[in-house]
Amino acid sequence: METTSRLQTTIANEVSVSGIGYWSGLDVTVKFRPAVSGTGVVFVRSDLDGKPEIPAQIHHRVQSPRRTTLSCNGHKVEMVEHILSALVGLQIDNCIVEVDRVEMPGMDGSSIAFARALQSAGRIEQDQPRKQIVLDTPIRIEEKGAWVEALPTANESFELVYDVDYPDCPAIGKQHTRYRLDRSTYQQQIAPARTFVLKHEAEVLRQQGLGKRVSYRDLLVFDDDGPIDNVLNFEDECGRHKILDMIGDLALTGYDIVGRVHGHKSGHRLNSQLAFAILHQAFDCDSLDNINRYSA
Repeated sequence: METTSRLQTTIANEVSVSGIGYWSGLDVTVKFRPAVSGTGVVFVRSDLDGKPEIPAQIHHRVQSPRRTTLSCNGHKVEMVEHILSALVGLQIDNCIVEVDRVEMPGMDGSSIAFARALQSAGRIEQDQPRKQIVLDTPIRIEEKGAWVEALPTANESFELVYDVDYPDCPAIGKQHTRYRLDRSTYQQQIAPARTFVLKHEAEVLRQQGLGKRVSYRDLLVFDDDGPIDNVLNFEDECGRHKILDMIGDLALTGYDIVGRVHGHKSGHRLNSQLAFAILHQAFDCDSLDNINRYSA
């Protein structure tokens, strides 16, 4: 069910963040610019002729391993989930995200650098209401022991729950993490949570020529004893990062969500399927074309 609650927002000033792409190893700068009401989040490739735009909408998502990628008219932006998470976490609805590479900077594997930059830019209310979807019927998507579900709640909030289960890595093990999203909680409890991989996974990626400029200190790489050459920010940092990712992936609905989302061993692909299913249910649509018409 679609309703409205608060007014839309944008940032007050332009701000930028620079870093290295985890996958490409290239230097990259992201500039966040204010945008008018109704714009949503739009990525702009400043390194390409014509500066093509790629709106952050679910119908532009394409499958990529271990990250969320958007594509529009043959132009892509990759690893956008942490930026989208920071924008949603800080309730910034309209923003131009100008980037000079295909891949967003990895920073420390969390969204804290983006959140701090956006916080420093200031946040202003605009003249149009922000649309929200109130979940009124359960939705569940399952695949090979992993699942994600969206559920109605009795309160008018966005709750996120995640179950981590790594039986073959005792340093991670099982984690159950739960938050009710607001700006303060996001900034302090979710944004600093870093991405993580297992040591053998990192070695495979290196063998593929990826992550050449990334060290163990740049993200969490686990062996059986814990993160290598690194220290956890939180005991349940892995679970918190999965919630960070869910927030970013569900941003592609283009709406605030009222309800509870619970993931169990799920990832970007199941999150995106849930985003589509939420729009499908809210508007009783049977095609992406119809959903696009409502979510523009």
